[in-house]
Amino acid sequence: MRLSRYFLPVLKENPSEAQIVSHRLMLRAGMIKQSAAGIYSWLPLGFKVLRKIETIVHEEQQRAGHIPMLMPTLQSADLWKESGRFDAYGPEMLRIKDRQDRDMLYGPTNEEMITDIFRSHVGSYKDLPMTLYHIQWKFRDEVRPRFGVMRGREFLMKDGYTFDLTKEDALHAYNRHLVTYLRSYERMGLQAIPMRADSGPIGGDDTHEFLVLAETGESEVFYDSQITELKFGDREIDYDSVDQCQAVMEEFTSRYARTDETHDAALFAEVPAERQRSARGIEVGQIFYFGTKYSEPMGATVQGPDGKPVPVHMGSHGIGVSRLLGAIIEASHDDKGIIWPEGVTPFHVGIVNLKQGDDQADAACDALYASLQALGLDPLYDDTKERAGGKFATMDLIGLPWRITVGPRGLKNGVVELTSRRTGESEEMTPEAAVEKIAEIYRGIA
Repeated sequence: MRLSRYFLPVLKENPSEAQIVSHRLMLRAGMIKQSAAGIYSWLPLGFKVLRKIETIVHEEQQRAGHIPMLMPTLQSADLWKESGRFDAYGPEMLRIKDRQDRDMLYGPTNEEMITDIFRSHVGSYKDLPMTLYHIQWKFRDEVRPRFGVMRGREFLMKDGYTFDLTKEDALHAYNRHLVTYLRSYERMGLQAIPMRADSGPIGGDDTHEFLVLAETGESEVFYDSQITELKFGDREIDYDSVDQCQAVMEEFTSRYARTDETHDAALFAEVPAERQRSARGIEVGQIFYFGTKYSEPMGATVQGPDGKPVPVHMGSHGIGVSRLLGAIIEASHDDKGIIWPEGVTPFHVGIVNLKQGDDQADAACDALYASLQALGLDPLYDDTKERAGGKFATMDLIGLPWRITVGPRGLKNGVVELTSRRTGESEEMTPEAAVEKIAEIYRGIA
């Protein structure tokens, strides 16, 4: 993309309404614009990152054999009355009436709807196990929406639902989701720690939240520092293997890590003092096993091996897709702007022409741009008449992980400058070598 043809409304000054880094930088980088309290338009740069995150989530869910679908944002209240949650959920649920005076709601989650779909079409234990998921917009009417996309009212979420014949099968599905989430977050450049959590209005006894450590986190967390040394890496997992998934669960949850709602001071005291940590955390996902909480009252049963109806065991598993974008910025920025991990960057590399209008510089930039695109990469070429200092400031603000700087002086020596946004280190090399290095970097990205 040529910057002269792109819509990138960057701001030079910090917006007064932004209280945390991610909100401030997303506004300044032209990624979002507030439409109403807690509701945002996603501008082109923000939308590109949002889609990158969504793609990673889709890929890891389907790698585990989970089946994508799509449910509507508006739901009939009848299903929620059937489960008993219509009145219990609270004022966060936006309740509306259609023109026939029927109770409707803007879905904050989809347990009831997916249970209705399941009971309508699945009747035998032979169809199990089954995991269905979708990525859809949700609405929760927060009392004080703030912090940009970190605590908005409208948000994009992946929610998946597991259906199993027994509790043991359902807990394997639970463990399988933990593995998919660990893979997803690491591909986004994040370390998200699974912590024992409170189930809230979803219900259920088994639940873990995934939290990214950050000063602006809404939750106080307590953990054994050893857990921050764990990495899932590129190991291969057989998602059908109960033993392999259970081993990952034990590896990542055997050390103490809890949110403030479930913190146990006595258990925490058993952690060696030098490894005890407390911090703030940003929730970016949660997994639940809740058994027959929804299947029993809503009649979601299957014919068991003995021919008798059996209520299915269910779980619900969510990732905050839009919230993740803010969490990544909170975890990866400096005083100049965002620093995108390569796995989610909106553009793979920025090209800065120091002397737009110079025949040699223009030709070199055009050749770099074409070479990168031919390799399937997505460069952002700043071909504007802006001063060099302004171009560098924009590139630093929007946070592309790599920048190629092209100027007449370097071209006389046959070189361009390749700069890492994260380290600030620069290296002179031929244009061909710069293209090859960028290509090599992204070949290693899952």
